[in-house]
Amino acid sequence: MEKKDLKIVYMGTPEFAVESLKRLVEGGYNVVGVITMPDKPMGRHGSVLQPSPVKEYALSQGLKILQPERLKDEAFLEELRALKADLQIVVAFRMLPEVVWNMPPMGTFNLHAALLPQYRGAAPINWAVINGDTETGITTFFLKHEIDTGDIIQQVRVPIEDTDNVGIVYDKLMMLGGDLVLETVDAILAGTIKPIPQDELIQPETELRPAPKIFKETCRIDWNTGVKRVYDFVRGLSPYPAAWTELVMPDGTRQVVKIYETEKKIVSHSLPVGQIDTDGKTCFRIAVPDGFVHLLSLQLAGKKRMGVGDFLRGYRHVEGSKME
Repeated sequence: MEKKDLKIVYMGTPEFAVESLKRLVEGGYNVVGVITMPDKPMGRHGSVLQPSPVKEYALSQGLKILQPERLKDEAFLEELRALKADLQIVVAFRMLPEVVWNMPPMGTFNLHAALLPQYRGAAPINWAVINGDTETGITTFFLKHEIDTGDIIQQVRVPIEDTDNVGIVYDKLMMLGGDLVLETVDAILAGTIKPIPQDELIQPETELRPAPKIFKETCRIDWNTGVKRVYDFVRGLSPYPAAWTELVMPDGTRQVVKIYETEKKIVSHSLPVGQIDTDGKTCFRIAVPDGFVHLLSLQLAGKKRMGVGDFLRGYRHVEGSKME
């Protein structure tokens, strides 16, 4: 079968999923339908509907779009069957019921932003950086019942530099993901794939790290964890959703502060954990058990993100304050 004859249904929602869809369209593959999330209500009263990035791209290319509220809805399933897809591709979408992923004769494969079986779950890029990993990657695998557990088709490894934040790693994996989706489709067409069960990659000593969804409380900084842990935590959540803490002034008033960029300094000191040490001009550091975390970029609630110099010009009396 030629790629122009292979009927593909593509499923995805965020920006991360646009690159792979774009590569398929520009590469001359036959995308017969795009499944994405319903438009999201925006604005004060939810009166404005915001289409997903995948929908915006699909509209620009004149592709058929389906936006089911429920993936088991019979009307949606009928529309999906009518597309007569040979293959389905999922990139950053949602959990599919078996009636959907088992529909096409060539199966359904997913692009996952981690080296499975590590980091199964919703936020693999964030957790790889938060945990201080020096390597991550992307995986294509066939879907099965348990989430992110299907047989692996292909993988690509990607280094994580010590200065990379999650935004940088996200962009790397998004671009490489586009390459890997095309390579995977071509290999399926050529009949050269040899899927590997994930259980074969799990040794008795293997520690599987999960990648659960990140909530606001997940993002609160624990200053007791030490220089490296705090440094990695901040970059693993920057620029979005952003690590946060509370600035506690000497009079007891509190203000939420988002932290985007830091530097680490391991050194002995006698200050209590969370204590702010600053020269009032350019140095703004927080005491942790094994040193200091120097803040470089932050944001106060209701304000724009700013460098530490601009922050200190507006907050001249933070000496004696602390972060909790």
